[in-house]
Amino acid sequence: MKIRARFPDLLGKAAIVSGASRGIGCGIAEFLGRQGMRLTLAARTAEDGEAFARKLRDDGVACVWVTADMSTKDGARAVFDTALQHFGGVDVLVNNAARLRSKDFLNLDEEEYRLSFELNVRIVYEISQLVAHHMVERGSGCIINISSVGGLRGHRGLAGYDASKGAMDALTRSMAVDLAPHGIRVNAVAPGATRRGPGDAKMEERYKQAAAGIPLARLARPEDVGAAVAFLASDAGGYITGQVLYVDGGLTAQLTPPGIRI
Repeated sequence: MKIRARFPDLLGKAAIVSGASRGIGCGIAEFLGRQGMRLTLAARTAEDGEAFARKLRDDGVACVWVTADMSTKDGARAVFDTALQHFGGVDVLVNNAARLRSKDFLNLDEEEYRLSFELNVRIVYEISQLVAHHMVERGSGCIINISSVGGLRGHRGLAGYDASKGAMDALTRSMAVDLAPHGIRVNAVAPGATRRGPGDAKMEERYKQAAAGIPLARLARPEDVGAAVAFLASDAGGYITGQVLYVDGGLTAQLTPPGIRI
């Protein structure tokens, strides 16, 4: 990886990216790394995450990995302390970690509710509390929450997950209002259907079917989400706060899928 900064003001700044062991989290980390940012990456999956962090370091990115459950106070503290130890501060926090699996509402029992809605909101809350106080002391900073089109439109069978993303959108707005006087901006990026990497023939067929219902006729790539994050973190997005940016190829803009008329 060569540094090909589209947002040169991000060069040398330090970011935490959670959920950075696969998929969108890796796409965000790679894009920020290309801007010359120094990265603290974290997730619960040690093997995949450590391998990814090594790859970034081999490509010249200043990067450290932390294996942690960021829905806990101890996990969030470990990630935050590591960022301070290695890079001296946090300029950007990207809250990407989440549990995708859930159930439909009729089967959303107490345990599943806790593991989807409550856990996903707590992942954002725990680290954001630590980082926000740190940013207040510094007088600047940027927090970006990775939401979902599910915060605006319902998925079938994902009641807890969608509820958590709707709560994240509301939390984003409240955080933005509360933190603006301290020079801190807070926004969310809401991806639509996103490719998670090359798949087998069956998965590629599913990707193709999903793309047929999207106005731009393709799924998002993880780097598409990374580009949106970098924009919001940069000076180019310096007057944007409290917003949800949909990176969905027009999915939430349409009333009906292609081929259906009302």
